Amino acid sequence: MTAVKRILRYLIGTSKLYLWYPMECHFDLIGYSDADYAGCSVDRKITSGVATFVGPCILTWGSKKQNSVALSTAEAQYIAAGLICTQLLWLKQQLRDYGVDVGCIPILCDNTSAIIISKNPAQHSRTKHIEIIHHFIHDHVEKGNIRLEFCSTEKQWADILTKPLPRERFETLRLEIGLIGGT
Repeated sequence: MTAVKRILRYLIGTSKLYLWYPMECHFDLIGYSDADYAGCSVDRKITSGVATFVGPCILTWGSKKQNSVALSTAEAQYIAAGLICTQLLWLKQQLRDYGVDVGCIPILCDNTSAIIISKNPAQHSRTKHIEIIHHFIHDHVEKGNIRLEFCSTEKQWADILTKPLPRERFETLRLEIGLIGGT
């Protein structure tokens, strides 16, 4: 019964929120990826959070509990970056069908080790256990379709999708992704 009350309070508290898309936004496709390393207290699997932006406007977002256990935060972040990579490549193809070329798309990540792995996973003996499917992103970094860039934790907008946050941080991120209105 407590869970039902929490859900109802959440729904009532967020019923007046809406996404805001300004008319004068620039058309840069950007991905944000984050992960909650061993976040599930039962099976220690990671939760990946991803968000896609066109300029300052959020376009897609999602959170997914992964099927595998990560052995490090770098591995967890690398897996999350691979998740957003597939979404960005799909969006890139859709835009290409409409005659829009977006070039190399940045994925912003707050883990420098994950960025290094994406550039050359073979040189890291600690990452040889990572399943091959997760190295999908490395191929697209090499081809120039995607590039991983560092962003500070304060500017990591996908943080809102991976873990419980203090109210002040949650409210700041909520406004940053364009979810506005009275609560």
